[in-house]
Amino acid sequence: MAESPSTKVAPPGGSGGGERLDRQTIVLGLVIVAGTVMAILDTTIVNVALETLGRDFSTGLSTIQWVITGYLLAMGTVIPLTGWAVDRFGGRRVWLTAIVLFVTGSVLSGSAWNIESLIVFRVLQGFGGGMLMPTGMAILTMAAGPRRLGRIMSIVGVPMLLGPVLGPVIGGWLVEDVDWRWIFFVNVPVGALALALAWWKVPHGHGGHGATALDLRGLALLPPGFALLIYGLSTASRGGGFGDPATIGWLVAGAVLVGLFVLHSLRRRERALIDVRLFADRTFSTAAVMVSLVGMALMGAMLLIPLFYQTAHGEGAFAAGLLLAPQGVGAAIAMPVAGVITDRFGAGRIVPVGIVLLVLGTLPFAMVEAGTPYWLLGAALLVRGLGLGCTMMPTMSAALTTLSRAAVSRASSTLNILVQLGGSVGTALLAVVLSRQISDRIPQAAGGGGAGGVGSIPEQIRQRIAPQLAEAFGSTFWVSLALTAVMIVPALMLPGHGAQRDEDAGAPPPLG
Repeated sequence: MAESPSTKVAPPGGSGGGERLDRQTIVLGLVIVAGTVMAILDTTIVNVALETLGRDFSTGLSTIQWVITGYLLAMGTVIPLTGWAVDRFGGRRVWLTAIVLFVTGSVLSGSAWNIESLIVFRVLQGFGGGMLMPTGMAILTMAAGPRRLGRIMSIVGVPMLLGPVLGPVIGGWLVEDVDWRWIFFVNVPVGALALALAWWKVPHGHGGHGATALDLRGLALLPPGFALLIYGLSTASRGGGFGDPATIGWLVAGAVLVGLFVLHSLRRRERALIDVRLFADRTFSTAAVMVSLVGMALMGAMLLIPLFYQTAHGEGAFAAGLLLAPQGVGAAIAMPVAGVITDRFGAGRIVPVGIVLLVLGTLPFAMVEAGTPYWLLGAALLVRGLGLGCTMMPTMSAALTTLSRAAVSRASSTLNILVQLGGSVGTALLAVVLSRQISDRIPQAAGGGGAGGVGSIPEQIRQRIAPQLAEAFGSTFWVSLALTAVMIVPALMLPGHGAQRDEDAGAPPPLG
């Protein structure tokens, strides 16, 4: 396979083994961030609009959550194609094409006329976003070198974890003071800026030289398998739950397709969509489990928290977005520090601390009552943000530092897939749990529209059923807490030492 353009980007001086990031690498990082920030913001900017979308389109939570889940699923399924596309067409072309595709999907989403069209256009938007993130990550990891992965990941990771605060705040303001359609139209000027910066700074590459053939069989197995699994999960909100024969059928069909892909990937000599042989590396496989669970905990909770403030407390979209701000502040504080600690002492020293903080920050929401003060929930979100900042990017850094240079591009692609798929699973799972919890406690809400059927009830009725709503959300947050707490097991298996080797010295043989 020809070396992709992303592997040719290196800081002046070559090796990248120095401790400090040079100016060229930092500028490149900021240019990449300008492109990825759109996709990152759009993973959360819609969250505060779910109640409005459910009311305008007269649909319930189990359907409206596909506006988020479909976007995340599209991001995850298109990521495996990115490596092939970079080899075939060059990194610069893929980057620019992804920006154009994302902006086009944004314009169409803002023009949607019903919930079905909105979900379809969000999938198109997700395809563009999914191509942006792995391309940018591969460029930056090759520019920084393994000794500085923690620092460069912190540059990329700040907007990734600020997205949960900036997205809801911007989205809430647009929903309340402008129109919900502008949560998509706002990407047009941002996309124009990202396109101009990319044209200026992303290096030219030459695709088509030795690019492997596209894995068509893998393409026919893996994305449909994931889609069937997520769809089956979302159907569990119906009366039969997970025991419903249709739900079981969808889940089994998805699992079979994913299993067939694993066998296909092991047998394929040329590059598969995902090279499952990467999981033979213990550190990588441990980190892969971690990032999947982090995606579930992050995106699943980002579905619940705005809905809690809006449905249980009657807050508007903008207020709900502002109430999420402490989480982004905590992430911004923790990530630079976590990057330095990861480089010097290893992810195994910082990630378990992050898990403990995540659990402590989620606990008040699991124990929430109708009268729980906002200051306590705000403090909990700040702690959650600190935990996320100590968890996500250190884990991804640890996964890449033990691999050969040739395997980094494939590995970073795989990790991004797992984050998005984990997020889509977490969103679908917690939407199902919340819908059933609300229906069990407030049966009259089951047939209503909006977010869980309680989005547009009068204030006096909301106050009367506030205890039941708090119980429903609290029970759902216990599920989120369990998904978070289980991360401590793989976290304790991460390496407890920094990345000491140079890029090429002592590198293991290429995988596949």
